[in-house]
Amino acid sequence: MLRRSEDEIKIVLTRPLSLNGELEVDYKAPNLIQRILSLFKNVRPGSDLTHFKLPPQFNFPKSHLQCYGETVYCSGSDMLRRCNQADNSLDRFMSVVAWSISTLRPPIFGVAPYNPILGETHHVSRATLNVLLEQISHHPPVSALHATDEEHNIELIWCHQCVPNFNGAWVETEVRGKRQLKLLSRGETYEMNSPNLLIKFLPLPGVDWAGNVTIRCKENGLEAELRFGTKSFFGLRGSHRSVKGKVYETATRRTLFQLNGHWDRTVTAKDNNSGKSRVIYNAEEVFSGLKTPVVKDLKGVRSTESAAVWSELSEAIMSQNWEKAKEAKNAVEEKQREVLRERELKGTTWVPQHFSVTYTKDGGWECSPIQQWVPPAPIVLPLS
Repeated sequence: MLRRSEDEIKIVLTRPLSLNGELEVDYKAPNLIQRILSLFKNVRPGSDLTHFKLPPQFNFPKSHLQCYGETVYCSGSDMLRRCNQADNSLDRFMSVVAWSISTLRPPIFGVAPYNPILGETHHVSRATLNVLLEQISHHPPVSALHATDEEHNIELIWCHQCVPNFNGAWVETEVRGKRQLKLLSRGETYEMNSPNLLIKFLPLPGVDWAGNVTIRCKENGLEAELRFGTKSFFGLRGSHRSVKGKVYETATRRTLFQLNGHWDRTVTAKDNNSGKSRVIYNAEEVFSGLKTPVVKDLKGVRSTESAAVWSELSEAIMSQNWEKAKEAKNAVEEKQREVLRERELKGTTWVPQHFSVTYTKDGGWECSPIQQWVPPAPIVLPLS
């Protein structure tokens, strides 16, 4: 924890999620069954949970923005740079598929990150990769990400809207919006979506990524379809954290590779021509040696930084002080409501600082970064 004396800004950073879905900090939440039963009292089947507020006992000490950012800048192996290294377009596409799988993180059952407030930001650098996120909408919650590596000519643009729905015995969160990975020196743009997050309460509690992901690149005419599987409702069938799919030519629909494996272990690609298989993704490489981000320039940290906005709440959760946690969470939410009331009195509209945003009923939310390159961040990820 760091504090900037002149305006008392406090920064609390925690270790990234491990392959086991664990945090560096060890905190004990109240009884899980009691927490689940308390939720059933407040929601009904079919309820829209977009604006539902979890008590702090259900939170772990991170914001959604931090979780999104960590999928990009926290990795034991630099799979993002590999996407731009191969001279063969098919090899680059396979690297993009592997990198897309690497952005999944093991969710923790029973707890969730904080819902970001409007205008909240998260800015972290890893070597020459600079990552900046901003919460561009609060109702509904929409997050934008821009990451650039000027040295390796890579750019990422994401726009995510999470829409959770309660279905009685489970909650399914649809992650709407697209991700773009641009290999600028190759003139290629890869578009992809995210699987949904499925949280089951009964009969066997569990949480997993599920659904279909499509990855396509118009410039090289290649496409991939991935299916992320989970166990059946009763846990008797299905494959936990499985990945199955194929890579094919968009124009001819001719399958080039069959994909099979598990995103928390390995994924292999079988060449349809030769019949040979090779490992394209290894989770141990991705999750090995993960470091906790550190503050390099405390004065450069924005007051809107996630690690500052939620610092009091994160401290309280890590110390298991639930009364203080409740007060800290209420304080952040009340400040947000106060800012909203002030804007309404003045008749002003909030405008994102780092993204241009559009919304249509047909196309959903779209965002484009204002800056061409993300500047180096005051918070950095140690490489060793």
